[in-house]
Amino acid sequence: MTIVLGSDHAGHKFKIALSDYLQTHDIATKIVGSQSEDRFDYPIASDEVAHHLLHHPHDFGILICGSGIGVSIRANRYPHIRAALCTTPQLAQLAREHNHANVLCLGERIITIEQAKEIVNVFLNAKPDLGERHLHRVHLLGTELVD
Repeated sequence: MTIVLGSDHAGHKFKIALSDYLQTHDIATKIVGSQSEDRFDYPIASDEVAHHLLHHPHDFGILICGSGIGVSIRANRYPHIRAALCTTPQLAQLAREHNHANVLCLGERIITIEQAKEIVNVFLNAKPDLGERHLHRVHLLGTELVD
């Protein structure tokens, strides 16, 4: 399993810090998106993470921008991507258990790096609930929208 981390310029510091943190726990990471704190558009980072996951569905993504909102909106446009903006460990756990989220979105301007690490730990260690009601709802998330 690889964790692919993407960010715009506003999330670059967290991306590097979280990649280093995960690697110290023997978790493979891949960095995409911004290469520095110079301007970088968050939709491109989301696209890069989503494309990776479409070809490697057992991996996870972490997307970071200033608020976490923009990256989550863009990532959720892709089929089979369930991106969740989480600001607490409880939200991260519920996103994985109930919604089978495969992308964690964070806002560098909203939480601290220590909070981010805790949220990442919970997200990666939580297991999807495979009960009928959650499987049905996750299936509905992937169905075509009708007018």
